[in-house]
Amino acid sequence: MEQRKIGSSSLSVAAIGLGCMGMSEFYGPTDDAQSLATLERALELGVSHFDTADMYGSGHNEQLLGRFLADKRDRVVVATKFGIVRQPGVYARTIDNSPAYVQAACEASLKRLGIETIDLYYAHRRNPEVPVEDLVGAMADLVRQGKVRALGLSEVSGDTLRRAHAVHPIAAVQSEYSLWSRDVESGVLPVCRELGVSLVAYSPLGRGMLTGAIAKTDDLAEGDFRRMNPRFQGANMDANQHLVDKVRALAAAKGCTAGQVALAWLLAQGADILPIPGTKRIAYLQDNVGAAALRLSADEVAQLNAALPPGAASGERYPSEGMKGLNA
Repeated sequence: MEQRKIGSSSLSVAAIGLGCMGMSEFYGPTDDAQSLATLERALELGVSHFDTADMYGSGHNEQLLGRFLADKRDRVVVATKFGIVRQPGVYARTIDNSPAYVQAACEASLKRLGIETIDLYYAHRRNPEVPVEDLVGAMADLVRQGKVRALGLSEVSGDTLRRAHAVHPIAAVQSEYSLWSRDVESGVLPVCRELGVSLVAYSPLGRGMLTGAIAKTDDLAEGDFRRMNPRFQGANMDANQHLVDKVRALAAAKGCTAGQVALAWLLAQGADILPIPGTKRIAYLQDNVGAAALRLSADEVAQLNAALPPGAASGERYPSEGMKGLNA
């Protein structure tokens, strides 16, 4: 698979990574054995970028990834995040960016992961009550301590990124980016490019919607957080299906899946874009990795741009609680 650099850091990863969140919660029932098999298969297929966070499953996701890493640390780039504080099983959250919390959260993540150094460490969300200079200063201390290799921010504005980068180089910004979530194109992405920062695209398949596999809300398992996501409800769901139909039509013409078209479109946006589609199933993983070999023509990219322009998706990206800290 093509290798892409993470900003100005020394880290390079395969073009398509793996988001691990769904292995622990949010997307229906979990199965550790199935998830570990998927992680192993990802590595076999050349995936080297594995993304987690301390709040996924209240630490379970980091512990799961730690089990996988035990005998293969040197083959994997580990990214994790801190800053969202939740009670187990509760969606409500607060955001903690205090320097003391930064240090404590890193120590706890290292222990759960069973590693000595985190490759890419993100502030998961920004609390505007804490100056970003103080936040990034505390993160930079972790680099000096040898506990972190490169720094990242998630869901920040261009202004926040500039201020952060002036304190310590930021290697990556992680934001939702897909054919139905293109806000970054007029927001933080131009600043990323100005500063040489990579954009790590989470939910690059529109939380599964862009695969064409979700026809109605009832297709989602009980407990799946998408059941309370505005884009998967009522009239929004119906309107968004029409957008997905346009992706499926191009996929049918090219003899591939809709998900592969969605990922190939992202890869075509530039070598500084790093999609991390999430899955806990080997079949979906293999389909996602297959997108790395798919090439879209300039006309096909333009066709998708016109069919799913910025703002085309109906509904907010998250329920109100999940909107905390977005573009902060």
